Amino acid sequence: MARVQEESSALDRFIDWFIPPELAAQREKRQLARMFLISHLCGPLLGNVVPGAVWFLEGRPTFPMAILAASITAFWVFPFLLKWFGRYNLLCFVSVQNLMFCILWSCYFYGGVTSPTLPWVLTIPLLTFFYIGPSPKLRIMALCQFACNFSIFFLLYRLIPAPPPPISSEVVGLQVLGIVSTLACAGYVTMMALYYRRILDSGAELEAEMRGHLATAAELRRATAEAGRAGAAKAEFVASMSHELRTPLNAVIGYSQMLLEDAEDEQDDQSVADLQKIHKAGKHLLRLVNEVLDLSKIEAGKMELVREETPVAEFLASVVEEQRAEAEAKGIGLRFQPSGDLGNAKWDADRVRQALSGMLDNAVKFTDQGHVILSAERTPGKAPTLVIRITDTGVGIDPQMLPHLFEKFTVAHDTTASKYGDTGLGLALSLALCKLMGGDISVQSTVGEGSCFTVTLPAAPAGARRKARETAPAAPARKRAAA
Repeated sequence: MARVQEESSALDRFIDWFIPPELAAQREKRQLARMFLISHLCGPLLGNVVPGAVWFLEGRPTFPMAILAASITAFWVFPFLLKWFGRYNLLCFVSVQNLMFCILWSCYFYGGVTSPTLPWVLTIPLLTFFYIGPSPKLRIMALCQFACNFSIFFLLYRLIPAPPPPISSEVVGLQVLGIVSTLACAGYVTMMALYYRRILDSGAELEAEMRGHLATAAELRRATAEAGRAGAAKAEFVASMSHELRTPLNAVIGYSQMLLEDAEDEQDDQSVADLQKIHKAGKHLLRLVNEVLDLSKIEAGKMELVREETPVAEFLASVVEEQRAEAEAKGIGLRFQPSGDLGNAKWDADRVRQALSGMLDNAVKFTDQGHVILSAERTPGKAPTLVIRITDTGVGIDPQMLPHLFEKFTVAHDTTASKYGDTGLGLALSLALCKLMGGDISVQSTVGEGSCFTVTLPAAPAGARRKARETAPAAPARKRAAA
Protein backbone atom coordinates (compact mmCIF):
# COMPACT_ATOMS: atom_id res chain seq x y z
CA MET A 1 0.00 0.00 0.00
CA ALA A 2 2.81 2.38 0.91
CA ARG A 3 4.55 1.60 -2.38
CA VAL A 4 1.37 2.40 -4.34
CA GLN A 5 0.99 5.72 -2.53
CA GLU A 6 4.64 6.54 -3.18
CA GLU A 7 4.29 5.80 -6.92
CA SER A 8 1.07 7.85 -7.06
CA SER A 9 2.80 10.78 -5.38
CA ALA A 10 5.68 10.54 -7.86
CA LEU A 11 3.17 10.60 -10.76
CA ASP A 12 1.51 13.70 -9.32
CA ARG A 13 4.86 15.46 -8.97
CA PHE A 14 5.71 14.59 -12.58
CA ILE A 15 2.36 15.88 -13.85
CA ASP A 16 2.50 19.04 -11.70
CA TRP A 17 5.87 19.91 -13.25
CA PHE A 18 4.04 20.83 -16.48
CA ILE A 19 1.43 23.06 -14.77
CA PRO A 20 2.24 26.81 -14.93
CA PRO A 21 2.21 28.69 -11.58
CA GLU A 22 -0.87 30.74 -12.52
CA LEU A 23 -2.87 27.50 -13.00
CA ALA A 24 -1.35 25.74 -9.99
CA ALA A 25 -2.53 28.59 -7.75
CA GLN A 26 -6.19 27.87 -8.65
CA ARG A 27 -7.49 24.58 -7.25
CA GLU A 28 -10.19 23.98 -9.91
CA LYS A 29 -7.89 24.90 -12.80
CA ARG A 30 -5.13 22.73 -11.37
CA GLN A 31 -7.43 19.68 -11.31
CA LEU A 32 -8.54 20.30 -14.91
CA ALA A 33 -4.93 20.71 -16.00
CA ARG A 34 -4.06 17.38 -14.37
CA MET A 35 -6.78 15.63 -16.37
CA PHE A 36 -5.49 17.34 -19.52
CA LEU A 37 -1.91 16.26 -18.82
CA ILE A 38 -2.62 12.64 -17.85
CA SER A 39 -4.63 12.31 -21.08
CA HIS A 40 -1.83 13.71 -23.23
CA LEU A 41 1.00 11.89 -21.48
CA CYS A 42 -0.58 8.42 -21.42
CA GLY A 43 -3.13 8.68 -24.24
CA PRO A 44 -0.68 8.41 -27.18
CA LEU A 45 0.58 5.09 -25.80
CA LEU A 46 -2.91 3.56 -26.18
CA GLY A 47 -3.85 5.57 -29.27
CA ASN A 48 -0.85 4.41 -31.27
CA VAL A 49 -2.04 0.83 -30.84
CA VAL A 50 -4.45 1.50 -33.76
CA PRO A 51 -1.82 2.50 -36.40
CA GLY A 52 0.40 -0.24 -34.99
CA ALA A 53 -2.33 -2.80 -35.64
CA VAL A 54 -2.84 -1.41 -39.18
CA TRP A 55 0.89 -1.77 -39.87
CA PHE A 56 0.82 -5.32 -38.54
CA LEU A 57 -2.22 -6.27 -40.62
CA GLU A 58 -1.06 -4.52 -43.81
CA GLY A 59 2.54 -5.58 -43.48
CA ARG A 60 3.89 -2.24 -44.72
CA PRO A 61 3.54 1.44 -43.81
CA THR A 62 0.97 3.45 -45.71
CA PHE A 63 0.30 7.15 -46.08
CA PRO A 64 -3.00 7.20 -44.05
CA MET A 65 -1.36 5.14 -41.30
CA ALA A 66 1.65 7.50 -41.13
CA ILE A 67 -0.57 10.60 -40.88
CA LEU A 68 -2.66 8.92 -38.15
CA ALA A 69 0.41 7.90 -36.14
CA ALA A 70 1.96 11.37 -36.46
CA SER A 71 -1.27 13.05 -35.33
CA ILE A 72 -1.59 10.76 -32.30
CA THR A 73 2.08 11.21 -31.37
CA ALA A 74 1.63 15.01 -31.61
CA PHE A 75 -0.39 14.89 -28.36
CA TRP A 76 2.92 14.55 -26.48
CA VAL A 77 3.81 18.10 -27.51
CA PHE A 78 0.86 19.67 -25.66
CA PRO A 79 2.22 19.25 -22.06
CA PHE A 80 5.37 21.15 -23.04
CA LEU A 81 3.35 23.86 -24.77
CA LEU A 82 1.30 24.24 -21.60
CA LYS A 83 4.41 24.61 -19.46
CA TRP A 84 6.17 27.05 -21.78
CA PHE A 85 3.29 29.22 -23.01
CA GLY A 86 0.30 28.60 -20.74
CA ARG A 87 -2.92 29.51 -22.62
CA TYR A 88 -4.72 26.48 -21.22
CA ASN A 89 -8.14 27.03 -22.83
CA LEU A 90 -6.64 27.58 -26.28
CA LEU A 91 -4.57 24.39 -26.00
CA CYS A 92 -7.68 22.46 -24.94
CA PHE A 93 -9.56 23.40 -28.12
CA VAL A 94 -6.50 22.74 -30.32
CA SER A 95 -6.08 19.35 -28.66
CA VAL A 96 -9.75 18.47 -29.17
CA GLN A 97 -9.44 19.52 -32.81
CA ASN A 98 -6.46 17.21 -33.25
CA LEU A 99 -8.38 14.39 -31.55
CA MET A 100 -11.35 14.81 -33.91
CA PHE A 101 -8.98 14.90 -36.88
CA CYS A 102 -7.37 11.60 -35.81
CA ILE A 103 -10.73 9.85 -35.34
CA LEU A 104 -12.38 11.19 -38.49
CA TRP A 105 -9.25 10.53 -40.57
CA SER A 106 -9.14 6.89 -39.46
CA CYS A 107 -12.89 6.52 -40.05
CA TYR A 108 -12.57 7.96 -43.56
CA PHE A 109 -9.77 5.62 -44.64
CA TYR A 110 -10.77 2.51 -42.67
CA GLY A 111 -14.44 1.77 -43.30
CA GLY A 112 -16.23 5.12 -43.20
CA VAL A 113 -19.29 5.12 -40.95
CA THR A 114 -18.70 1.40 -40.28
CA SER A 115 -15.08 1.97 -39.32
CA PRO A 116 -13.75 -0.10 -36.40
CA THR A 117 -12.20 3.10 -34.99
CA LEU A 118 -15.62 4.78 -34.67
CA PRO A 119 -15.92 4.02 -30.89
CA TRP A 120 -13.19 6.59 -30.30
CA VAL A 121 -15.78 9.27 -31.19
CA LEU A 122 -17.24 8.74 -27.71
CA THR A 123 -14.03 10.00 -26.13
CA ILE A 124 -14.37 13.43 -27.76
CA PRO A 125 -17.15 14.89 -25.55
CA LEU A 126 -15.80 12.99 -22.54
CA LEU A 127 -12.34 14.49 -22.81
CA THR A 128 -13.63 17.93 -23.78
CA PHE A 129 -15.73 18.25 -20.65
CA PHE A 130 -12.84 16.85 -18.58
CA TYR A 131 -10.63 19.61 -19.96
CA ILE A 132 -12.84 22.70 -19.92
CA GLY A 133 -14.81 22.04 -16.74
CA PRO A 134 -18.26 23.49 -15.95
CA SER A 135 -17.92 26.76 -17.91
CA PRO A 136 -21.15 27.18 -20.00
CA LYS A 137 -19.43 29.47 -22.51
CA LEU A 138 -16.63 26.99 -23.20
CA ARG A 139 -19.07 24.09 -23.47
CA ILE A 140 -21.11 25.94 -26.09
CA MET A 141 -17.91 26.64 -28.03
CA ALA A 142 -16.99 22.93 -27.81
CA LEU A 143 -20.41 21.88 -29.12
CA CYS A 144 -20.04 24.27 -32.05
CA GLN A 145 -16.64 22.77 -32.74
CA PHE A 146 -18.14 19.24 -32.77
CA ALA A 147 -20.92 20.32 -35.14
CA CYS A 148 -18.52 21.99 -37.59
CA ASN A 149 -16.12 19.04 -37.73
CA PHE A 150 -18.79 16.37 -38.19
CA SER A 151 -20.64 18.46 -40.76
CA ILE A 152 -17.47 18.83 -42.82
CA PHE A 153 -16.73 15.12 -42.44
CA PHE A 154 -20.14 13.97 -43.66
CA LEU A 155 -20.05 16.49 -46.51
CA LEU A 156 -16.67 15.22 -47.70
CA TYR A 157 -17.70 11.62 -47.16
CA ARG A 158 -20.73 12.09 -49.44
CA LEU A 159 -18.96 14.16 -52.07
CA ILE A 160 -15.64 12.30 -52.23
CA PRO A 161 -15.92 8.52 -52.10
CA ALA A 162 -13.72 6.92 -49.48
CA PRO A 163 -10.83 4.83 -50.86
CA PRO A 164 -10.89 1.11 -50.16
CA PRO A 165 -9.25 0.13 -46.84
CA PRO A 166 -5.55 -0.50 -47.37
CA ILE A 167 -5.80 -3.66 -45.27
CA SER A 168 -5.43 -7.02 -46.98
CA SER A 169 -8.24 -9.53 -46.33
CA GLU A 170 -10.60 -6.59 -45.80
CA VAL A 171 -13.31 -8.20 -43.68
CA VAL A 172 -11.03 -10.19 -41.38
CA GLY A 173 -8.54 -7.33 -41.12
CA LEU A 174 -11.21 -4.80 -40.21
CA GLN A 175 -12.63 -7.18 -37.62
CA VAL A 176 -9.22 -7.59 -36.00
CA LEU A 177 -8.68 -3.84 -36.16
CA GLY A 178 -12.11 -3.30 -34.58
CA ILE A 179 -11.26 -5.56 -31.64
CA VAL A 180 -7.90 -3.89 -31.10
CA SER A 181 -9.39 -0.41 -31.43
CA THR A 182 -12.26 -1.16 -29.02
CA LEU A 183 -9.89 -2.61 -26.41
CA ALA A 184 -7.57 0.39 -26.70
CA CYS A 185 -10.50 2.79 -26.43
CA ALA A 186 -11.88 0.93 -23.40
CA GLY A 187 -8.47 1.00 -21.75
CA TYR A 188 -8.14 4.72 -22.43
CA VAL A 189 -11.59 5.55 -21.04
CA THR A 190 -10.97 3.34 -18.00
CA MET A 191 -7.66 5.08 -17.33
CA MET A 192 -9.29 8.53 -17.48
CA ALA A 193 -12.21 7.41 -15.31
CA LEU A 194 -9.88 5.99 -12.65
CA TYR A 195 -7.77 9.13 -12.57
CA TYR A 196 -10.88 11.31 -12.42
CA ARG A 197 -12.15 9.20 -9.53
CA ARG A 198 -8.85 9.66 -7.78
CA ILE A 199 -9.12 13.44 -8.19
CA LEU A 200 -12.65 13.37 -6.78
CA ASP A 201 -11.48 11.31 -3.79
CA SER A 202 -8.61 13.69 -3.10
CA GLY A 203 -11.04 16.62 -3.38
CA ALA A 204 -13.41 14.97 -0.91
CA GLU A 205 -10.54 14.36 1.49
CA LEU A 206 -9.46 17.97 1.13
CA GLU A 207 -12.98 19.22 1.75
CA ALA A 208 -13.28 17.02 4.85
CA GLU A 209 -9.95 18.33 6.08
CA MET A 210 -11.05 21.90 5.39
CA ARG A 211 -14.28 21.32 7.32
CA GLY A 212 -12.20 20.02 10.19
CA HIS A 213 -9.96 23.08 10.06
CA LEU A 214 -12.98 25.39 9.93
CA ALA A 215 -14.49 23.65 12.94
CA THR A 216 -11.17 23.95 14.77
CA ALA A 217 -10.93 27.62 13.83
CA ALA A 218 -14.47 28.24 15.11
CA GLU A 219 -13.60 26.47 18.34
CA LEU A 220 -10.44 28.55 18.66
CA ARG A 221 -12.43 31.73 18.09
CA ARG A 222 -14.85 30.71 20.82
CA ALA A 223 -11.96 29.85 23.13
CA THR A 224 -10.27 33.16 22.32
CA ALA A 225 -13.48 35.05 23.07
CA GLU A 226 -13.88 33.19 26.34
CA ALA A 227 -10.22 33.84 27.21
CA GLY A 228 -10.72 37.52 26.39
CA ARG A 229 -13.74 37.70 28.67
CA ALA A 230 -11.85 35.83 31.39
CA GLY A 231 -8.85 38.16 30.96
CA ALA A 232 -11.07 41.23 31.18
CA ALA A 233 -12.75 39.85 34.30
CA LYS A 234 -9.35 39.05 35.81
CA ALA A 235 -8.03 42.52 35.02
CA GLU A 236 -11.12 44.11 36.56
CA PHE A 237 -10.79 41.91 39.65
CA VAL A 238 -7.07 42.63 40.02
CA ALA A 239 -7.65 46.36 39.59
CA SER A 240 -10.40 46.35 42.19
CA MET A 241 -8.40 44.26 44.66
CA SER A 242 -5.27 46.34 44.09
CA HIS A 243 -7.21 49.48 44.93
CA GLU A 244 -8.62 47.85 48.05
CA LEU A 245 -5.13 46.70 49.10
CA ARG A 246 -3.31 49.92 48.33
CA THR A 247 -5.59 52.08 50.46
CA PRO A 248 -4.76 50.34 53.79
CA LEU A 249 -1.15 49.84 52.70
CA ASN A 250 -0.73 53.57 52.19
CA ALA A 251 -2.13 54.08 55.65
CA VAL A 252 0.34 51.57 57.11
CA ILE A 253 3.25 53.18 55.28
CA GLY A 254 2.17 56.71 56.25
CA TYR A 255 1.57 55.96 59.93
CA SER A 256 4.77 53.92 60.22
CA GLN A 257 6.68 56.85 58.71
CA MET A 258 5.15 59.21 61.30
CA LEU A 259 5.88 56.83 64.17
CA LEU A 260 9.41 56.30 62.83
CA GLU A 261 10.08 60.04 62.89
CA ASP A 262 8.72 60.29 66.45
CA ALA A 263 10.87 57.35 67.59
CA GLU A 264 13.96 58.90 66.02
CA ASP A 265 13.25 62.19 67.81
CA GLU A 266 12.91 60.30 71.10
CA GLN A 267 16.03 58.22 70.27
CA ASP A 268 14.12 55.00 70.89
CA ASP A 269 16.46 52.67 68.98
CA GLN A 270 14.40 49.52 69.58
CA SER A 271 11.22 51.11 68.22
CA VAL A 272 13.13 52.64 65.31
CA ALA A 273 14.37 49.23 64.22
CA ASP A 274 10.91 47.68 64.45
CA LEU A 275 9.23 50.57 62.67
CA GLN A 276 11.82 50.49 59.89
CA LYS A 277 10.95 46.83 59.29
CA ILE A 278 7.24 47.65 59.20
CA HIS A 279 7.79 50.57 56.86
CA LYS A 280 10.04 48.56 54.54
CA ALA A 281 7.64 45.61 54.48
CA GLY A 282 4.73 47.92 53.66
CA LYS A 283 6.59 49.53 50.76
CA HIS A 284 7.67 46.11 49.47
CA LEU A 285 4.08 44.84 49.58
CA LEU A 286 2.82 47.99 47.87
CA ARG A 287 5.37 47.56 45.08
CA LEU A 288 4.29 43.93 44.66
CA VAL A 289 0.63 44.98 44.36
CA ASN A 290 1.56 47.61 41.77
CA GLU A 291 3.57 45.06 39.76
CA VAL A 292 0.68 42.59 39.72
CA LEU A 293 -1.68 45.35 38.58
CA ASP A 294 0.67 46.53 35.82
CA LEU A 295 1.24 43.00 34.53
CA SER A 296 -2.50 42.43 34.47
CA LYS A 297 -3.02 45.64 32.49
CA ILE A 298 -0.37 44.67 29.94
CA GLU A 299 -1.83 41.19 29.48
CA ALA A 300 -5.31 42.68 29.02
CA GLY A 301 -3.98 45.23 26.51
CA LYS A 302 -5.09 48.17 28.66
CA MET A 303 -1.69 49.65 29.43
CA GLU A 304 -1.43 53.07 27.78
CA LEU A 305 1.87 54.81 26.99
CA VAL A 306 2.38 58.57 27.28
CA ARG A 307 5.39 59.37 25.10
CA GLU A 308 7.35 62.58 25.50
CA GLU A 309 10.75 63.95 24.58
CA THR A 310 13.20 62.83 27.26
CA PRO A 311 16.90 63.80 27.60
CA VAL A 312 18.37 60.31 27.94
CA ALA A 313 21.56 61.09 29.91
CA GLU A 314 19.77 63.26 32.47
CA PHE A 315 16.97 60.69 32.78
CA LEU A 316 19.30 57.69 33.30
CA ALA A 317 21.35 59.64 35.86
CA SER A 318 18.20 60.26 37.88
CA VAL A 319 17.32 56.54 37.75
CA VAL A 320 20.76 55.68 39.13
CA GLU A 321 20.48 58.28 41.90
CA GLU A 322 17.27 56.65 43.11
CA GLN A 323 19.30 53.56 44.08
CA ARG A 324 22.26 55.49 45.50
CA ALA A 325 21.23 55.30 49.15
CA GLU A 326 20.64 51.55 49.11
CA ALA A 327 23.96 50.90 47.34
CA GLU A 328 25.91 53.06 49.79
CA ALA A 329 24.19 51.34 52.69
CA LYS A 330 25.59 48.01 51.40
CA GLY A 331 29.02 49.51 50.71
CA ILE A 332 29.03 48.84 46.96
CA GLY A 333 29.84 51.25 44.15
CA LEU A 334 27.09 52.55 41.86
CA ARG A 335 28.07 54.43 38.69
CA PHE A 336 26.51 55.77 35.51
CA GLN A 337 28.74 55.58 32.43
CA PRO A 338 27.29 57.18 29.27
CA SER A 339 29.06 56.57 25.97
CA GLY A 340 28.95 59.56 23.63
CA ASP A 341 25.98 61.83 23.13
CA LEU A 342 22.80 59.96 24.09
CA GLY A 343 20.52 62.70 22.77
CA ASN A 344 16.78 62.63 23.33
CA ALA A 345 14.26 59.80 23.11
CA LYS A 346 10.50 59.79 22.75
CA TRP A 347 9.60 57.53 25.65
CA ASP A 348 7.00 57.04 28.29
CA ALA A 349 9.55 58.06 30.90
CA ASP A 350 7.58 56.63 33.83
CA ARG A 351 7.42 53.18 32.26
CA VAL A 352 11.08 53.20 31.26
CA ARG A 353 11.99 54.29 34.79
CA GLN A 354 9.85 51.48 36.19
CA ALA A 355 11.55 48.85 34.00
CA LEU A 356 15.11 50.08 34.66
CA SER A 357 14.55 50.67 38.38
CA GLY A 358 13.36 47.10 38.81
CA MET A 359 16.52 45.68 37.21
CA LEU A 360 18.82 48.18 38.95
CA ASP A 361 17.20 47.36 42.29
CA ASN A 362 17.78 43.65 41.64
CA ALA A 363 21.43 44.31 40.75
CA VAL A 364 22.00 46.20 44.00
CA LYS A 365 20.04 43.65 46.03
CA PHE A 366 22.00 40.65 44.73
CA THR A 367 25.44 42.29 44.97
CA ASP A 368 27.24 42.10 48.32
CA GLN A 369 30.56 43.55 47.24
CA GLY A 370 32.06 45.21 44.21
CA HIS A 371 30.03 47.54 42.03
CA VAL A 372 26.94 48.06 39.86
CA ILE A 373 27.36 50.04 36.61
CA LEU A 374 24.64 51.41 34.34
CA SER A 375 26.14 52.18 30.91
CA ALA A 376 24.37 53.48 27.82
CA GLU A 377 25.11 54.15 24.16
CA ARG A 378 23.11 55.31 21.15
CA THR A 379 23.29 53.37 17.86
CA PRO A 380 23.14 55.61 14.77
CA GLY A 381 20.88 55.15 11.76
CA LYS A 382 17.41 55.99 10.51
CA ALA A 383 15.92 54.14 13.49
CA PRO A 384 18.28 54.98 16.38
CA THR A 385 18.27 52.66 19.36
CA LEU A 386 19.38 53.15 22.97
CA VAL A 387 21.36 50.22 24.37
CA ILE A 388 21.44 50.25 28.19
CA ARG A 389 23.51 47.75 30.14
CA ILE A 390 23.27 47.07 33.88
CA THR A 391 26.38 45.20 35.01
CA ASP A 392 27.00 43.92 38.54
CA THR A 393 29.52 41.79 40.43
CA GLY A 394 26.87 39.90 42.36
CA VAL A 395 26.02 36.25 42.91
CA GLY A 396 25.27 35.52 39.24
CA ILE A 397 22.60 33.27 37.80
CA ASP A 398 22.61 29.52 37.21
CA PRO A 399 22.71 28.88 33.41
CA GLN A 400 19.79 26.46 33.76
CA MET A 401 17.63 29.30 35.08
CA LEU A 402 18.41 31.80 32.30
CA PRO A 403 15.67 30.56 29.89
CA HIS A 404 13.06 30.98 32.66
CA LEU A 405 14.41 34.13 34.26
CA PHE A 406 11.77 36.48 32.86
CA GLU A 407 8.81 34.26 33.67
CA LYS A 408 6.45 35.39 36.40
CA PHE A 409 7.21 34.15 39.91
CA THR A 410 10.56 32.75 38.78
CA VAL A 411 13.73 33.53 40.77
CA ALA A 412 17.30 32.47 40.22
CA HIS A 413 17.28 30.03 43.13
CA ASP A 414 15.13 29.35 46.17
CA THR A 415 18.04 30.11 48.49
CA THR A 416 18.64 33.54 46.97
CA ALA A 417 14.92 34.25 47.03
CA SER A 418 14.73 33.52 50.73
CA LYS A 419 17.91 35.46 51.43
CA TYR A 420 17.18 38.58 49.39
CA GLY A 421 13.37 38.54 49.42
CA ASP A 422 12.79 38.36 45.67
CA THR A 423 9.27 37.56 44.38
CA GLY A 424 10.04 36.94 40.71
CA LEU A 425 7.73 39.65 39.34
CA GLY A 426 10.19 42.51 38.78
CA LEU A 427 12.03 41.07 35.75
CA ALA A 428 8.80 39.77 34.19
CA LEU A 429 7.30 43.26 34.45
CA SER A 430 10.47 44.92 33.12
CA LEU A 431 10.48 42.67 30.05
CA ALA A 432 6.76 43.20 29.46
CA LEU A 433 7.20 46.99 29.63
CA CYS A 434 10.18 46.94 27.26
CA LYS A 435 8.32 44.80 24.72
CA LEU A 436 5.31 47.10 25.00
CA MET A 437 7.60 49.98 23.98
CA GLY A 438 9.15 48.00 21.10
CA GLY A 439 12.29 46.95 22.95
CA ASP A 440 13.74 43.83 24.51
CA ILE A 441 15.97 42.55 27.34
CA SER A 442 18.76 39.98 27.20
CA VAL A 443 21.06 38.70 29.94
CA GLN A 444 24.50 37.15 30.33
CA SER A 445 25.64 35.81 33.67
CA THR A 446 28.34 33.76 35.36
CA VAL A 447 27.72 32.22 38.77
CA GLY A 448 29.90 33.91 41.40
CA GLU A 449 31.09 36.66 39.03
CA GLY A 450 28.01 38.71 38.22
CA SER A 451 25.45 39.46 35.52
CA CYS A 452 24.89 41.88 32.67
CA PHE A 453 21.36 42.83 31.61
CA THR A 454 21.10 44.53 28.21
CA VAL A 455 18.06 46.67 27.47
CA THR A 456 17.38 47.87 23.91
CA LEU A 457 14.77 50.56 23.38
CA PRO A 458 13.89 52.50 20.22
CA ALA A 459 14.55 56.21 20.51
CA ALA A 460 11.14 56.86 18.91
CA PRO A 461 8.01 54.75 18.31
CA ALA A 462 7.84 52.87 15.01
CA GLY A 463 6.64 55.05 12.16
CA ALA A 464 6.98 58.29 14.10
CA ARG A 465 9.34 61.12 13.13
CA ARG A 466 11.02 62.56 16.16
CA LYS A 467 11.69 66.31 16.03
CA ALA A 468 14.77 67.51 17.86
CA ARG A 469 14.17 70.33 20.32
CA GLU A 470 17.16 72.65 20.28
CA THR A 471 15.60 75.88 21.48
CA ALA A 472 13.95 74.57 24.66
CA PRO A 473 14.97 71.75 27.00
CA ALA A 474 12.68 68.74 27.25
CA ALA A 475 10.40 68.49 30.23
CA PRO A 476 11.87 66.42 33.06
CA ALA A 477 10.59 62.91 33.48
CA ARG A 478 7.50 62.67 35.65
CA LYS A 479 7.86 60.53 38.69
CA ARG A 480 4.87 58.28 39.31
CA ALA A 481 3.36 58.38 42.76
CA ALA A 482 3.52 55.24 44.80
CA ALA A 483 -0.21 55.13 45.40
